[in-house]
Amino acid sequence: MGKIFCIMGKSSTGKDTIYKALLKDSSLNLKRIVPYTTRPIREGEKQGEEYFFTDEESMRKLRQEGVIIEERSYDTFYGVWKYFTVDDSQIDLAKQDYLMIGTPESFLSVRDYFSGDRTVPILINLDDGIRLQRALDREKLQSEPKYEEMCRRFLADAKDFSKEQLENCGITVSFPNEDLNECIHNITAYIQQNR
Repeated sequence: MGKIFCIMGKSSTGKDTIYKALLKDSSLNLKRIVPYTTRPIREGEKQGEEYFFTDEESMRKLRQEGVIIEERSYDTFYGVWKYFTVDDSQIDLAKQDYLMIGTPESFLSVRDYFSGDRTVPILINLDDGIRLQRALDREKLQSEPKYEEMCRRFLADAKDFSKEQLENCGITVSFPNEDLNECIHNITAYIQQNR
């Protein structure tokens, strides 16, 4: 039976970079789970790559169909943005292992949906000062930087990744991302051990 490996980490810990590197590793043969969001698409993002960008009406229909596995709402400076995972034929645990990016909250919902031992948490850590600088550097590259939202996300991480939340997820190991290649190497070994 396949497993879902869920990459988690506070904003700007390098989750997206690590996620892409793991997907490219043919020895892992992981398939991605693409989440959905109602937030606006950012420069450089593509529909169906980072997210399926959708609207409230489409989300409501998916909820009525009973195919939303988990959902989260964030009251941002630009309105309420929703993120959610859908049981939309992307996932077949009888045939494949998967990789997704999530939060402790979304991990718990996915774990409960697919039964506990099929979902494995992978927590990435990075010093808060480095994270904040990375977030600032990334936001500066946007044609319309959203600094208020960047700060809101940074502060919300303290609650979303509290000690209690991480304990609820059963996280016993985390991966520091001071050295990207070493971090990817360690996570790769962890995935191979936990298949």
